[in-house]
Amino acid sequence: MENYSIEISVRRLVEFVLRSGSIDNRIHQVSADAMQEGSRIHRMIQKSMGPDYHAEVPLKYTYNTGRYDLIIEGRADGILDKFFNEASYDAQESLFEGGKDLPLVDEIKGTYRDLKKMKEPVEVHLAQAKCYAAIYLGQKNCPGIKVRMSYCNMDTEEMKYFDYKYSSEEITAWFENLIKKYLKWSDFEYEWDGIRTASIKAVQFPFSYREGQKDLAAGVYRTIIHGKKLFLEAPTGTGKTITTVFPTVKAMGEGKTSKIFYLTAKTITRTVAEDAYNTLRESQDLKFKTVTITARDKICFLEEDKRECNPEACPYANGHYDRINDAIYDLLTNEDSFDREKIVKYAQKHEVCPFEMSLDMSLWADGVICDYNYVFDPFVYLRRFFADGVKSDYVFLVDETHNLLDRGRDMYSAALRKESFLELKSTIKEFHPRIAGHLDKCNKELLELKRNCDGCTVVDSIEKFVNALNRLSGIISEYLEEHTTGPCREELLLFYFDISRFLTIYDKVDDHYVIYSEFAEDGSFILRLSCVDPSLNLAECMGRGRSSILFSATLLPIQYYKKLLGGTDEDFEIYAKSVFDPSRLGIFIGKDVTSRYSRRSSEQYYNIASYIHNIIKARGGNYLIFFPSHSFLDEVYDIYEKEFWDAGTTELLVQKSYMTEEARESFLDRFSQGNDVNLNEFIHMDIEVEEDRNILGFCVMGGIFSEGIDLKNDSLIGVIIVGTGIPLVCNEREILRNYFEEKGVDGFDYAYRYPGMNKVLQAAGRVIRTEEDKGVVALLDDRFTQAGYRALFPREWIKMKPVLTTSVKDAVSQFWCGFND
Repeated sequence: MENYSIEISVRRLVEFVLRSGSIDNRIHQVSADAMQEGSRIHRMIQKSMGPDYHAEVPLKYTYNTGRYDLIIEGRADGILDKFFNEASYDAQESLFEGGKDLPLVDEIKGTYRDLKKMKEPVEVHLAQAKCYAAIYLGQKNCPGIKVRMSYCNMDTEEMKYFDYKYSSEEITAWFENLIKKYLKWSDFEYEWDGIRTASIKAVQFPFSYREGQKDLAAGVYRTIIHGKKLFLEAPTGTGKTITTVFPTVKAMGEGKTSKIFYLTAKTITRTVAEDAYNTLRESQDLKFKTVTITARDKICFLEEDKRECNPEACPYANGHYDRINDAIYDLLTNEDSFDREKIVKYAQKHEVCPFEMSLDMSLWADGVICDYNYVFDPFVYLRRFFADGVKSDYVFLVDETHNLLDRGRDMYSAALRKESFLELKSTIKEFHPRIAGHLDKCNKELLELKRNCDGCTVVDSIEKFVNALNRLSGIISEYLEEHTTGPCREELLLFYFDISRFLTIYDKVDDHYVIYSEFAEDGSFILRLSCVDPSLNLAECMGRGRSSILFSATLLPIQYYKKLLGGTDEDFEIYAKSVFDPSRLGIFIGKDVTSRYSRRSSEQYYNIASYIHNIIKARGGNYLIFFPSHSFLDEVYDIYEKEFWDAGTTELLVQKSYMTEEARESFLDRFSQGNDVNLNEFIHMDIEVEEDRNILGFCVMGGIFSEGIDLKNDSLIGVIIVGTGIPLVCNEREILRNYFEEKGVDGFDYAYRYPGMNKVLQAAGRVIRTEEDKGVVALLDDRFTQAGYRALFPREWIKMKPVLTTSVKDAVSQFWCGFND
């Protein structure tokens, strides 16, 4: 590979090669708002240094290995050098001995620590400065260089300096030794790039193309080439995962992207992405490394009540950084799929934290499979890729995109509860009177807002409260930075996270936000920063990459999602044609029942239970029944169980409000295999059932069983959907409705109808999963007969039949009679 180069920043180089010691969450980490304050400190110091001080100096060093160039670059905070623009120095020995005219490289760090207690700089901070010094010295003919670490307390603006002087030979030798420690990693990257690229060029689509599938793949590829976004509605059966992964991998082989992020909303859909990559590896001999990032709580080796990320509590945290690079290299050179199982295996082998190891593996993986959070959430995103805000060539594949809207709103919103300030004040006042005083000042500002709140009130300005909150944040941060232990430290740390989130989100507030106050059901007073339109924030995140492919089986109406998820007129959209025969799906609309809150009654619950009974009588089998809420479910379930249930032929399963992963799998296993599994978490009674029995799963719309599950063939022959999925009226939804009304669009559609219908369509999509499948969808609500709802039906829903409680059995039977089996 000619003219091949590998780039690495100075910061990443020193932090990777020189890291050591333990993971310790007791050591306070600087928050996002503190980082912004640190930038202000940088600018303040730089401006005070005079005309010979040059700020933010870009530096680059190229190390030629004989096969490729290793390019190390970064920006020095400051260089003090009166010969800055000259090419040479008087290289007399006396110049170095006196040091008077030697250039000085300055590295500035903001901190809340007590500077009087600092005896030496942080090792990686000094190493950064030394790298800049070595690079700068290499550009000058000078016998030596000075290095200064400048620490500034961000609260008091007090300064402390650590000064060093190095000869040219000394700093050069140190820098070259640092580079040599990294060469085994860059050598691997160079060699793997050649292997991967050659394999990609040979890869073919692993299946016979279904109708329209080749055009979809081509559309994805063109979108990446043009650096745009694609909003893709791909109904079940279009193979949207492999159809998006394959062309993106091909684009990597053409040098259009260096990393692919496959983003999901739910854990269960990550296995689909893993399967797609494994298919290409196994059937096409693709050489491609992928990592799956599993949430810390789900992969931690410690028991739930003993999880603490510090060396005293966790043996995997103790000395983690001393062992992690060996663990990474072991996994990197022996496996291509760094899934949860492999991460756990190698983390146990090397006694390192599995979660932190998975994050590190993302640096070396070609594809990263992870939750939306790791790209979009301002508090969780992968800083190793996105912290500097520089646009890269990454491609984001956003699966189940319909989920991103509400998730985006949550990620970019924040709230604080007034009573939390009083509770913390009461807890800490004996130990931390200064902090307690500032808690009281914040509470007084919230009290003023509370007096003006009429149940739910939009607030024009909260500047006074934010000013008080900023002062409180600085004081708590100072304490946490100076004390790894102490009375009420855990309470202060958790509260600090809450107020830091609020302040960070407040910096983002613009006309896409509504600030409002409200009283919770328990009477507590809450101040909310609500991101009602996350399009700007999401677009900013996607702007860090080259292209984004946003796809789902349900993106109707597509312009609604395109607008609110950060799309522009220049971005592309595709509605993929379903490959399934629409006559194999029977759609029945129950027009004599409703889930309207105002009309809920025992009679309605009984009629819905009758519908369920009559549909099952028409054709026995496995059904999922979706309700608008757990309470609605319970009402209908009780009637069905008492009036219609035949315990000998039918098994009833109920989705609980909380279910473990094991319980979810067992629930689904009853449909797919009928195995004898422990159902204690969700079955209502122990019964003897016949071998050939019906299984009815009572579930909640929008819950864990309404999307992302794949029950094929006779595992599921019907879905019964009760209601239009419309959210209950609440302050949050009314805020949304009013906001969009003011923007000139239908607020009811945006706040209620569109989100509700998406839940309906997701639930309905559970039925037809393969070309051999056939089944029914029963929509039980008279509102489905209205034009506003029918306009949101998929275009392949062509066989719709209105029914009554008394006629549904015959109608469903007639549908099934159309099939020989």
